[in-house]
This record gives sequence, C-alpha cells and structure tokens, in this order.
Amino acid sequence: MPSNKPETVETSLGSLSEAIGKATDDLCAARSTIDRARADIVAQNTSVSRDIVAGAERVIDALKRADEALRDVVHDLTERD
Repeated sequence: MPSNKPETVETSLGSLSEAIGKATDDLCAARSTIDRARADIVAQNTSVSRDIVAGAERVIDALKRADEALRDVVHDLTERD
C-alpha cells in the first residue's frame, strides 16, 4: 500500500545514500566482470557483438548523467549554509 506521506529531505537523502551504496557494490562487481572479460577477449583475440558495444555506450552515457546530477546535489548540499 503506497504511503500518502510526503517525502522529507531526510527521507530523500536517506534513499539517495542507500541507492549510492547499492550502486557502489553493483558497479564494483560489474567492473570486476568487465575487466575479466576484457582480459579474456585480448588473450584469445576474440570479438564482441555490436549489441555489447552499443550497450556499453548507453551505460557510459547514463553514468555520466548520474555523475553530473549527483555532483549537483552534493554541490547544493555544501552550499546550503
């Protein structure tokens, strides 16, 4: 059942902090997998599908946008005084 209680600053920042923590774990795990795959691709001189390359580009764009948005939030929080 959805809550009708409005988001508070504390709740919103708590949710953001939790999301960053989960993303950190996910990104570290993904990085390890990607690095292993890169090494394997180089060692075996194999190629990857265009879908993987396109997906990687989409992820890079999304991460750049997320980084910029997070930078704005952090800046606004430090400038609030």
